Amino acid sequence: MKRLLVLFLWLLASALALEVRVLLSEETSGVVELSGAHTVWGPAGPIFSKNGPARYRLRLRKGEVWLEGRALGRRVSFVPRRGDFRLGKRRYPGFLRLVVRDGRLLWVNVVEVEDYLEGVLPGEMPAWFPLEALKAQAVIARTYAIERLGSHPDYDLCATSRCQVYLGKSEAADAYRPAIRASRGYLLAYRGRPVKAVYHADSGGMTASSQEVWGKRYPYLAARPDPYTRARSWREEPGGERVRAALAAMGLSVGEFYGFQVLARSESDRIARLLVWGSGGQVELSAPRVTTFLRRLGLPSTMAWVEDGRIFVGRGLGHGVGLSQWGARGLARRGYTYREILGHYYPGTVLAPYQVKALK
Repeated sequence: MKRLLVLFLWLLASALALEVRVLLSEETSGVVELSGAHTVWGPAGPIFSKNGPARYRLRLRKGEVWLEGRALGRRVSFVPRRGDFRLGKRRYPGFLRLVVRDGRLLWVNVVEVEDYLEGVLPGEMPAWFPLEALKAQAVIARTYAIERLGSHPDYDLCATSRCQVYLGKSEAADAYRPAIRASRGYLLAYRGRPVKAVYHADSGGMTASSQEVWGKRYPYLAARPDPYTRARSWREEPGGERVRAALAAMGLSVGEFYGFQVLARSESDRIARLLVWGSGGQVELSAPRVTTFLRRLGLPSTMAWVEDGRIFVGRGLGHGVGLSQWGARGLARRGYTYREILGHYYPGTVLAPYQVKALK
């Protein structure tokens, strides 16, 4: 009963917070274009309105947002009454908020969650994947966004692969709307809370647990067989300069690089302990630092082996935790529903509904 109460209270709160704030850029200047009537707002209320389209050149100056020689303040929003806005080469739904924080100018798109998904799925999964795989991706992308609400004072997510790739108003959105609408109003939950909805491209044949990759255990992020993924193989020889740079970024050094040795493997057959040795000594890396090091080297995944002491050969693409996108494709092609796909990659979780309240 207590779990149900927690879930109910969280779902009630989520109905009031269905906008996400996406950090688009941190440029010190830029141009925003609005396609129709709009209002420019400051913390104290409207600054001015315009009944037609406009193009504004904005910049950071003296700790404030400036427009054509006029200081607008440290927090300014450009809100279309209808339509969208353009920043750079992309159009975005919702509205644009500029925030000055610690000497930086943050360009933030405030957008309704379902509209946000129409800009995420085209950047994260091919449109020709089966519908059930696209539905699973929609649920995970929605859960990822909602779980991060309030994670930063000024934004919830970034627009790059560090969070989720967000393309704004994508021309490809039509192909993804059936999956988004079919899963509308649902997220993935564990014990009354939205899950850490991480995912990746290709597990290499076995997903990884969060414990082995990041050193933090979530029961629903366990190592799982992934028999229908692509498991594409790769081969990389980083070279001494890349090795030295990756170690230096972690405050380590071995002098002139000589070679690698894998000392232990994880439950999903990824590198768990790695020895790096050179003219100045050796360092031994364990999870999660070994994951950080291998990613700094630019390896496609940590499901790798060492050949001739200096060459990595491996399978897969990405960190390996959570949903494998190519694995989801394989499961969907074999008749699995999106609910079954999510249950496979996130054991112990449930699909939980939440109330969708449109902005219009």
